[in-house]
Amino acid sequence: MTPPFNSSEVTGVVLINLGGPDSLEAVEPFLFNLFSDPDIIALPFGFQWMLPFLARWISRRRSPIAKGYYRAMGGKSPIAELTEDQRSALEKALGTAGKYRVVVGMRYWRPNLESALDQIIREGIRQVVLLPLFPQYSITSSGSGVNEWNRLVEKRKVQLQTVVIRDWYSHPTYIQAVVENIQIGKKSFPEEVPGEIHILFSAHGVPEKIIMKGDPYQRQIEETVELVRKNLENGERIHLAYQSKVGRLKWIGPSVEEKLRELADLKIKKILVVPISFVSDHSETLYEIDIMFKKIADELHIPFFYRMPSLNASPTFIRALTEIVAGKSK
Repeated sequence: MTPPFNSSEVTGVVLINLGGPDSLEAVEPFLFNLFSDPDIIALPFGFQWMLPFLARWISRRRSPIAKGYYRAMGGKSPIAELTEDQRSALEKALGTAGKYRVVVGMRYWRPNLESALDQIIREGIRQVVLLPLFPQYSITSSGSGVNEWNRLVEKRKVQLQTVVIRDWYSHPTYIQAVVENIQIGKKSFPEEVPGEIHILFSAHGVPEKIIMKGDPYQRQIEETVELVRKNLENGERIHLAYQSKVGRLKWIGPSVEEKLRELADLKIKKILVVPISFVSDHSETLYEIDIMFKKIADELHIPFFYRMPSLNASPTFIRALTEIVAGKSK
């Protein structure tokens, strides 16, 4: 067990996120970094040397399509700026709980994890809390970021006392933040239009084989959805689906597209999408939900299709992160 941190020293907090391309020119190298990750693409033993070549082929093949997504979003991902807003707000909030320095480390783009470690070393910080910005744990998200951090620390031969926050999918204040934003999202629907609002939780999908190996991600997603459901006031109809499938492997489901067709067959007219595994806006919310799924909803004659505002730097969400960090560093 990790001993308690020294309260007289500064505690570094590393916010780990995936990152996103900050220009159209960055799309292909961002995809290369993503598909070079052994926690994302696990090749059979003896074939790991092929991963960079495979990543180069995939990134070149997918980048023209992906550039279209980012072009529709204004030419880049906003995740760096939004994560910086979260960093700044969290550092300010933690200032009342002790001495903290919050930094950002992106797994696949800038500012990357190595630059975060550089800052920790430069400021002489010796005790660190790793906080992946993924409420539910998966080896493909939180696990990958922590593994890369550990590789960098070992490579640099740095002695750090470290606490890893593995997941926080059931933290009460996080649940409260989601519920509050659902209530905001429900105000998008015209009051004069009759009919029940159906809430569609959308989580990032993962290949089924990852879950079969014991990854807790799907179970934690389902538990988060159930906790949110219990905290909603009006007993809304709840649905869960998954998005962002890539490749030919079988992924967990149902997909959002399948669920929308099912709801359309039931003549549902009012759907609020809740991006439950995402805590800030990026391509999965701004393109997939707001543009791609909205187009599908229009084609299926679902007239009222809205998305819950992402948590971003909402005060309740920042309070949740503050409680999570402060609780782990005492």
